[in-house]
Amino acid sequence: INGPNLNLLGEREQSQYGSITFDKLKENCQKKSQELGLDIEFTQSNIEGEIVNLIQDSIKKFDGIIINAAAFTHTSVAIRDALDIFKKPIIELHISNIYKREEFRQKSLISDIVTGGIFGLGADGYILAIIAMQNLLKK
Repeated sequence: INGPNLNLLGEREQSQYGSITFDKLKENCQKKSQELGLDIEFTQSNIEGEIVNLIQDSIKKFDGIIINAAAFTHTSVAIRDALDIFKKPIIELHISNIYKREEFRQKSLISDIVTGGIFGLGADGYILAIIAMQNLLKK
């Protein structure tokens, strides 16, 4: 699940997010998932309520969630509450290192309820998260 403005990857702050486009990132994730035998759904929304619905729908549909909540990481109690209800592995992911950015970005409302997190490794963080999720699901 990808949050606000991630659909603009490749166009926005390349110094923070690199030059990969959202479509290329999606393609890379789908390819890695197929290699590992995982079925994924790669989604993005700029709307908080849609992300809450995606998380709620995932309870019966998926065995884990990888989420880059983007700006909602720092503001959304609703997304936090939905993730807390999920009760399966959750990986929080950020392309940039939120802990090296502006002070308001250094607080994640979801870090204390997720299984683990990947921060600041660029688009490669998505591939690492997919591998980590596969390992979590094997346990």
